[in-house]
Amino acid sequence: MTKWGMAINKTRCIGCQTCAFACKMENNVPSGLRWNRVLTEGCDVEDGALGTYPALSRAYLPIACQHCENPACEKVCPTRATYKDDKGRVLVDYDKCIGCRMCMAACPYTGVRSFNWEEPKYTIDFSVGSAEVPVHQKHVVEKCTMCWHRLAKGLQPACVEVCPGRVRFFGDFNDPESEVSRLLRERAHKQLLPERGTNPSVYYLV
Repeated sequence: MTKWGMAINKTRCIGCQTCAFACKMENNVPSGLRWNRVLTEGCDVEDGALGTYPALSRAYLPIACQHCENPACEKVCPTRATYKDDKGRVLVDYDKCIGCRMCMAACPYTGVRSFNWEEPKYTIDFSVGSAEVPVHQKHVVEKCTMCWHRLAKGLQPACVEVCPGRVRFFGDFNDPESEVSRLLRERAHKQLLPERGTNPSVYYLV
């Protein structure tokens, strides 16, 4: 059985945000929202820095839904709108979502889900990205889907395909010959907040 997941090489990330904007375009994410972000570690602003000039340092952390093996969000959803499919992806059925945002409260990875408080708005007056992406709705929680519509065509998620630094790697963790499996065997790595017991399907190479 396939178990999709991602390995991210933090040491190569330059914070260009290409992955974040490719995600936004591919999935026609409404204005003001992002499913995929690149944080600057230890800073409360994008492209911040630690230390005192000229001895400054900066490290980037790409983050989106972690598609956990044991998702806290799924456990609290009263309508089963949040669910994990047979390939390890954590998804949201927009038609079942009642906007209670319990999943957002339960998720330990702050900011990886967004909520449409009003009818979704866009900076241009037509849809962009894939026609297969579901129409965004008011009062619905949304997040990274691992670009399920692209996977169905044998393509990589948009964020992986466009990364200029080859920071992101995507594949089947149940396939020992896949690139992601090989990277975890060969490189030191970590998961975010392992103490929460969610067992994310996103690993960071260090």
